[in-house]
Amino acid sequence: MSGTATAAGTAPLVQARDLAKTFDVSAPWLNRVIERKPRQLLHAVDGVSFDIEKGQTLALVGESGCGKSTVARLLVGLYEPTRGDLVFDGIEAHKVFKTGEARKLRRRIQMIFQDPYASLNPRWRVEDIVAEPLKEHGIVSDAAQLKDRVGQLLKSVGLSPLDMVKYPHQFSGGQRQRISIARALATEPEFLVCDEPTSALDVSVQAQVLNIMKDLQRKQGLTYLFISHNLAVVRHVSDQVGVMYLGRLVELAGKHQLFGNPRHPYTRMLLDAIPKMHDTGRARTPVQGEVPNPLNPPTGCAFNPRCPHANERCRVERPALLTIGGIRVACHAVEEGRI
Repeated sequence: MSGTATAAGTAPLVQARDLAKTFDVSAPWLNRVIERKPRQLLHAVDGVSFDIEKGQTLALVGESGCGKSTVARLLVGLYEPTRGDLVFDGIEAHKVFKTGEARKLRRRIQMIFQDPYASLNPRWRVEDIVAEPLKEHGIVSDAAQLKDRVGQLLKSVGLSPLDMVKYPHQFSGGQRQRISIARALATEPEFLVCDEPTSALDVSVQAQVLNIMKDLQRKQGLTYLFISHNLAVVRHVSDQVGVMYLGRLVELAGKHQLFGNPRHPYTRMLLDAIPKMHDTGRARTPVQGEVPNPLNPPTGCAFNPRCPHANERCRVERPALLTIGGIRVACHAVEEGRI
């Protein structure tokens, strides 16, 4: 997972380098003057770096508010980074997003949103929803070809071409998410950013949608960034897993390494909270403590108020994401061999 070329001699398809996004959430200027309050900055993402190889899936996990969705929006160009770079297939993406070449790049990078109820226009028929990117990017203009292509896309996600004439409200949540996937696939992208695409769905429907996404990845060689707070889902879909806490990556490892031998205390805490099939008599360990206020994060390691291994160094010095034993982890206790 380094920034250098891979063993095959080709660079990773997606390379995030020190990505950061800061939002100004200050009160209006006059209020600040009257109340003598300083400006308030929210560091939603604070120096995140990772690589994703072509055809692989990186999953980002963490509690709500840790910055996962902000990373997703940075990768598709919905947000501009405060600092850092995104290199996509050798192209500095955020520079291109500001130029006339942006449309070409957007064809190659698409996003599936969290809520299938909010991300589809309720006034449009399915045919218009799926056809929109085809028309917008000038991929297909002939009406008969357009209808045929929309039918193929719907088939690829397990729906029928006969569904073209229906409206979103005539479908279940899982079917709506399939329509969202078909729309995202319309431009034949190479990289899909999936922001909790199954969290609004029932468990049985989640499995169907995830299996469709896995099949599409195999057939089309898609690369995914998959964002979730559900570790069971992450285990099913990912090759690499990144664990985020208050805007920073605290652990980045292969799926089997992370689930088999989690190193960071926060990762261990998240995994301990998962119900285990064979441990029916054992009480589940809830995730301890509360996520600190992101406007006023703790000094040193942001996790130190909740960490059983924290010492004075953890309270004053922020740990860097270091490669230790083949994984990347930001933890003084792991670095010093205390855990």
